[in-house]
Amino acid sequence: MIVLGLDPGLGTTGWGVIRAEGNRLSHLANGRLKTVTSDSLARRLAHLDTMLAALLADHAPTAAAVEEVFVNTNPQSTLKLAHARGVALLALARVGIEPGEYAPARVKQAVVGTGRAEKAQVHAMVSRLLPGCTIAGSDAADALAVAICHAHHLANARTRG
Repeated sequence: MIVLGLDPGLGTTGWGVIRAEGNRLSHLANGRLKTVTSDSLARRLAHLDTMLAALLADHAPTAAAVEEVFVNTNPQSTLKLAHARGVALLALARVGIEPGEYAPARVKQAVVGTGRAEKAQVHAMVSRLLPGCTIAGSDAADALAVAICHAHHLANARTRG
């Protein structure tokens, strides 16, 4: 199974693609989708949608997950994050994928073992779980962590059901 993880953001959306075969995980690709900060909100969201459509066409995932919105101290930042997340959910729905949705603490718990892990701990554990991959920054590391979390969730659901 090919699993796409997304860490949505209006400025930068991290993405990671892994292969999950039972409990074995392997890295396929990761990166960051960036929008131009000087563009209007509508133009940035449209550009994000176009980039996500190309990503989905290139990697043809069979499953996907998106990190849930966490509330920032700045309400405007939270709204921008929610807009980007909505575009990600729409892009996945458009290709027929019902995504998993995970709170940041749940992703950290699944990957590091504690929901209060720091970004550096997540990055280090993703590197350990996917040996040999070069991670394109913290947004991509977070996206790979989302993909790993979803792969674990799907594997557990199969063994229970």
